[in-house]
Amino acid sequence: MAAAVSDAEARLLTVRAEARARLASLTRDVAHLVVARQDSNSDDEHDPEGATLAWDQAQAASLMGQARQQIDEVDAALVRLSAGTYGRCEQCGRPIGSERLAARPAARRCIECESAHARFTRGTQAG
Repeated sequence: MAAAVSDAEARLLTVRAEARARLASLTRDVAHLVVARQDSNSDDEHDPEGATLAWDQAQAASLMGQARQQIDEVDAALVRLSAGTYGRCEQCGRPIGSERLAARPAARRCIECESAHARFTRGTQAG
């Protein structure tokens, strides 16, 4: 059991380190884009490069948000690991499959509950 916890913790810490590195890289990219936009023509409507810089900045900001979310999810998984609830579905309480945890170490729900959650979320967004 202790080896499984140690392996899970190592996996989670690796995922968090990768997400933090990605976030740092994207933060540098956005800083460079801000400087590039300041040095370029500010008329995005008529400047093809201006529109590209704006799109690049928006894309990087979106990716930064995803990296922050992944860090938050891993931190929550580490809390569950410390509490002894890691690997159990937060919704139904059944074990989360080892294959799912290998693919998504910060998974909160088993595949069945996650599928139901995704269907519900899509349904509420469509309406």
